[in-house]
Amino acid sequence: MVIGASRGLGLELVQQLLAAGSRVIATVRTAEARAALQVLGAEVLTVDVADPASSSGLAWQLDGERFDLAFYVAGVMRRQGATTPPTQQDFDAVMHANVLGAMQAIPQVAPLVEAAGGVFAFMSSSMSQIGSVPASNAWLYRTSKAALNMAVAAAQHDYPGATLLTIDP
Repeated sequence: MVIGASRGLGLELVQQLLAAGSRVIATVRTAEARAALQVLGAEVLTVDVADPASSSGLAWQLDGERFDLAFYVAGVMRRQGATTPPTQQDFDAVMHANVLGAMQAIPQVAPLVEAAGGVFAFMSSSMSQIGSVPASNAWLYRTSKAALNMAVAAAQHDYPGATLLTIDP
């Protein structure tokens, strides 16, 4: 399963998993991205992880599935530094995709990963590390990835039969 497969790392993961012969269920936000992934051979669900109303339906779309490997790759970056206050729109876009979306996905997907004794990996970033902050650029993104790291670490306790982890691509 790849959540956030429209482009970038998510799309590349889908392509590599399909090339390796894996069955892949992927989520995207748009009809165009859906069509592109279907041509590749992926099973595609239209879900906007930044929208709780959209992402709340993920569980019923996955009813009966088990995943030995799932990725949460959806994410948004804004590059402004601390000299520019984030707008409400930027804050919501980054935090909803990078944190709230993951927190909506965990209780819906982690049980399916746990049923297979699998791994649920979340794309984080070295930019989230407090000990290595060379500048304030992308401060909203950095903050969101630090929050993602904590959410995943906390959730791991509720799914002992699965491995939940954050990775830095």
